Amino acid sequence: MAYDELTVAVLGPGGIGGLLAALLSRAGHRVICLAGDKTAQTLRTDGIQVSSGQFGDFTARVEADTTLHEPVDACLVTVKHTSLDAALDRLPPETLGDGLVVPLLNGVEHPATLRARYGPDRVAPAVIRVESTRVAPGVIEHGSPFAEVDLTGDDVPKERLDALARALTAAGPTTRVLADESAVLWAKMSFLAPFALLTTRHGLPLGDVRTHHREELTAMVEETAAVSAACGGPADPAQALARYDAFPPQMKSSMQRDTEADRPLELDAIGGALLRAAERHGVDVPVTARVVRELRNAGH
Repeated sequence: MAYDELTVAVLGPGGIGGLLAALLSRAGHRVICLAGDKTAQTLRTDGIQVSSGQFGDFTARVEADTTLHEPVDACLVTVKHTSLDAALDRLPPETLGDGLVVPLLNGVEHPATLRARYGPDRVAPAVIRVESTRVAPGVIEHGSPFAEVDLTGDDVPKERLDALARALTAAGPTTRVLADESAVLWAKMSFLAPFALLTTRHGLPLGDVRTHHREELTAMVEETAAVSAACGGPADPAQALARYDAFPPQMKSSMQRDTEADRPLELDAIGGALLRAAERHGVDVPVTARVVRELRNAGH
């Protein structure tokens, strides 16, 4: 990955994957989207159409297939955690070569799954801060005024991470390479969990949650920060609350959108993983446990 033009596969070209695929293609990289038959055919024919206040409105041409048939420099894994196991059949380890596997998934437990399949030095976990939605196959609406990626990987050579970060930044999303994988994943988790769980539990956008359920939000932020600290991540509840307060009030979590669309929820990858980590480290999280229990009892 020492050269400027990369070949990048995108496993799951939805809201996140579709946006990144389109931006990388527009920047001159070769992009191969991996999806089901119908979506792959649509992408081959129509490309990916992006509507974005930050990056403009444009259509990008991409290649598309149902399974990876050749080595790539990197594969961005952008499926939902609920469909990860099935999706990995599209990415055979023997075909990938020495390409990096870059999961942009919610939660903290997926890197171990991917390392068991692809090897420790080829998995480079990343987190992304963005609101981007697939409204139809190959049609992406980027709603947030930002797109930021943190790239990490304790066992991945730093030069490989740096090369991919340069490509992503040049394509649009501000990307930085960070050294401590656990801290990176828990920084995202500690922000995401209260946001996702409470917007979904109450069926409200962030602005209403932070106004009408402030006490519950504050308690959950403090609990999540305590678990994060026990796992080697950041712990600054006041900063997390300030970030929530700075977000547009109409913002919804992806979990809430999944509920509205009657799609499977990443409740176990987010709420379940948080509770498992709390139990491992002996951290008391009564509010989080109650909210997760209520969501599960509601059929999620």
